[in-house]
Amino acid sequence: MKVLVIGSGGREHALVWKLRQSEGVEQVYCVPGNGGIAREVTCLSADLKNIKALAELAESLRADLTVVGPEAPLVAGIADEFERRKLPIFGPNRAAAQLEGSKIFSKQFMRRHGIPTADFTVCDNEQTGLADLGRWGGPLVIKADGLAAGKGVVVCANRNEAEKTLHSILSGELVGEAGRKVLLEEKLSGEEVSFLVLTDGKTAVPLAPTQDHKQVWDDDRGPNTGGMGAYSDDGILSPSLTQRVIDEVVSRTIEGLRAEGITYKGLLYCGLMITADGPKVLEYNVRFGDPETQPLMLRLQGDLAQTLLAIANGELRSSMVSWKTGSSVCVVACSAGYPGEYASGKTIGGLSEAEADGAKVFHAGTAAKNGEIVTAGGRVLGISAAGSDLAAATAAAYEATAKIHFDGMHYRRDIARKGLQRVRPL
Repeated sequence: MKVLVIGSGGREHALVWKLRQSEGVEQVYCVPGNGGIAREVTCLSADLKNIKALAELAESLRADLTVVGPEAPLVAGIADEFERRKLPIFGPNRAAAQLEGSKIFSKQFMRRHGIPTADFTVCDNEQTGLADLGRWGGPLVIKADGLAAGKGVVVCANRNEAEKTLHSILSGELVGEAGRKVLLEEKLSGEEVSFLVLTDGKTAVPLAPTQDHKQVWDDDRGPNTGGMGAYSDDGILSPSLTQRVIDEVVSRTIEGLRAEGITYKGLLYCGLMITADGPKVLEYNVRFGDPETQPLMLRLQGDLAQTLLAIANGELRSSMVSWKTGSSVCVVACSAGYPGEYASGKTIGGLSEAEADGAKVFHAGTAAKNGEIVTAGGRVLGISAAGSDLAAATAAAYEATAKIHFDGMHYRRDIARKGLQRVRPL
């Protein structure tokens, strides 16, 4: 079996790593990959915006399965093109990918199908937006409608911040065309949880719960990022809360899509806030999360390639997925200045030492240069480890992180702290 993975981040490295362990997989390719992925599989260059060229590449490689990592190709319709050519692909079609491609579509969809979420309004001009800023009498969230590479969601503590944000998005200054329309949303309070589900449109198989850490600094301070770390632990959600999420969010989403003539095949990511009133959806993603995938792949049991192929063929079975006991943690090491401006080309040391005791370093923003691995992005590495419990996994991840060094490297020191406090208050 030959598998093609599309993408270049830590998520894709984790998927490549796990797919290589699948029985029957003889070759894994990655487009375009990164410095770390290229040490494990063949990486090929291609324009991820050219959907037809990617399909032609899959045909030329005789790929038995293509796995799409990032959201942009899915929103652009890569699954539709592959299915038209009868090429097996893991990822939802263009219609289903609107759940992530348009914040407004997803919120209106939730409203239509009774899926719990924050109250919201929509605007496409500043005058309308300014009139709605005081709707909830406190902090609010402003979201650009389209894909904005993690920059399109801003939490505003007061009206002054909200007015500035509204102007910067609608004017195109912050996220360009993605901000032609804007979502104004009530700010929810509670604890965030990432709830990921594999589905072929009929069967839905939840993955182990994870928790992401979005803010750049410890104690959830500073601007939002693509994710500074994540952990997977069964204690994140109680069995009763898990069932509520399945009943009130997952089932209603899949059934709602089907009622609108859309079959969802792929990974459905439900970003949740666990409020005093129960789980509410903050956002949908239509692909594996990054960095949630890294700790998930450390715990996942079963044949990933066969599972994803079964989803592409509409043959998913819940027995295909099981989980190792214990916990796993991923700490993201970033370039100085991230999520703002940052420099690249910094030599990375300590990679072999970090993996000496069983940790796995997943590469995100790296490249190979003169026989060395150098930085080539804001989020550079996802240093990941598993353990018998969350404390052991956290300690192992940070011990490995301490062995890595590059100029300007920074990372959060409190990944999984909320989970540890849940087990034993600090």
